[in-house]
Amino acid sequence: MQKRKIFGTEVFLAFLSAKCVTIDSRENEREMNTVEGEGRNEERERLEKQIQFIVEADKVKNIFRQTYLADGRRKENDAEHSWHLALMAVLLKEHMNEDADVARVMIMVLIHDLVEIDAGDTYAYDEKGAQTKREREVKAAERIFGILPEDQGRYFRELWEEFEAYETPEAKFAHLLDNFQPILLNDASGGKSWVEHGVHKSQPMKRNERIPGTSDIIWEKMQEIFEKHVENGNLKAD
Repeated sequence: MQKRKIFGTEVFLAFLSAKCVTIDSRENEREMNTVEGEGRNEERERLEKQIQFIVEADKVKNIFRQTYLADGRRKENDAEHSWHLALMAVLLKEHMNEDADVARVMIMVLIHDLVEIDAGDTYAYDEKGAQTKREREVKAAERIFGILPEDQGRYFRELWEEFEAYETPEAKFAHLLDNFQPILLNDASGGKSWVEHGVHKSQPMKRNERIPGTSDIIWEKMQEIFEKHVENGNLKAD
């Protein structure tokens, strides 16, 4: 009789133990589902912010610059300009005086004009517009990069500020591209934008005075183009 009692107790305890394990397993499963659900929600929130930024960036296609396309038929927009710079970054790296991270430069040039969605394009030789450019663009950077998830927004903002500071090899390379591309398009279009704005040779010379420190051969090519267009009457001699 005693043995049966012990046996019954053991069975009962084993049953309770199994029930506890089952309950613990369910609790753990619920906790895991909760954690996974929260992680999924965070992922969805990030995606929604990224999509919002992508759609917002589409507006840059409607920001037109003063530089004409190579065929001279119309002016280019900021999206076309940024794409062109990213392509040039891959091709012209070999001509830089300092080594630069091309991937970083490409991202830099792809985002550097997004602030113009709010701030508008400021023509290179617009002295009045240049006085308020920084203020307008900082305000735009805060709003536009603020659309992104915090880490990505901070990364883009830091890259944009790095470009503006013009100190690192990547920023110097990016500025060279930003300046060289419109010179090439002016050359291809017969100096159309220079003629339209009555630009003097001293203006692009001044604007590009830091280029020799970034690339000797690109600076030589710039000067060659300026001289040609002074001779052709597209740039005014000083």
